[in-house]
Amino acid sequence: MGKKLKSYLVAYGLVFPAFMVVMLSVTYPIITAVMQSFQDEKTGEFTWANYTYFFTEKSQLSNILFTLYVCVMTVVIAIFVAYLLALYLRFVKSKIAKTIGTLYLLPRFVPAMCAVYAMITIIRDSGVINRIGLHFGQDWTLGLMYHASGMIIMNLWFNIPFAALMITAGLGAIPDSIIEGARDVGATKWQVFTHMILPLSIKDVVIAGTFVFMTNVGSFTTPYLMGGNSPKMLGIALFDQFNKYMKWNRSAALSVIMFLICSVSAGVYIYTNLKEKEWEV
Repeated sequence: MGKKLKSYLVAYGLVFPAFMVVMLSVTYPIITAVMQSFQDEKTGEFTWANYTYFFTEKSQLSNILFTLYVCVMTVVIAIFVAYLLALYLRFVKSKIAKTIGTLYLLPRFVPAMCAVYAMITIIRDSGVINRIGLHFGQDWTLGLMYHASGMIIMNLWFNIPFAALMITAGLGAIPDSIIEGARDVGATKWQVFTHMILPLSIKDVVIAGTFVFMTNVGSFTTPYLMGGNSPKMLGIALFDQFNKYMKWNRSAALSVIMFLICSVSAGVYIYTNLKEKEWEV
């Protein structure tokens, strides 16, 4: 047996345990769920009914569209705010910027359940904001509970620090010498931003957006505590199908639908990584 073959066997032997863990804990459940999603609940025969149910039933289609709306709005607002915050932390050298840079990640360390309940006590119609208004003779009812706006605000609380962390890391990789050189030859701040900073950081912005999107597609805690009865986020709809209605095959189909929605975002992530060298050029 040659040395090259031995090295291959050793390498594959070291990888094999991890490969089996992935196959048993990830791949096998996925394959099982996909197969179950095409089976009739009573006869076990092949059927598309489990999928057509979610696209023909008005309430289920509303759940899908509602989830996409909440996720897209969360991504757009979170990335916009996070990018501005990252620019401030990267290029402003002040004590305030340093303080914000130290504190802006604190929401990531607060348990989700505690954060959502804290937000509820503030924004609900009888919450802190309403009580403050009553002291001034005003009845401030925000109407954010059981509404998409309330969930988006809560999602922003979680996702802005995460997105800002990723974008700040990308901006930190931009050498100051490039920016200083552009300013020396007469480029304005806007030209430096549009022709240098934005192109060099767009990959990190896209990647942050994909992670924010995928995180919110299957979110459960915030929709469960702050969402209404209809429409529902897909995480809650999946919980209802599996736990309340005990429709295992429909649950599997909805899981596949959620996976396909997330795979679009994953495809964007893979594309941006493949195009990284071209963008740098």
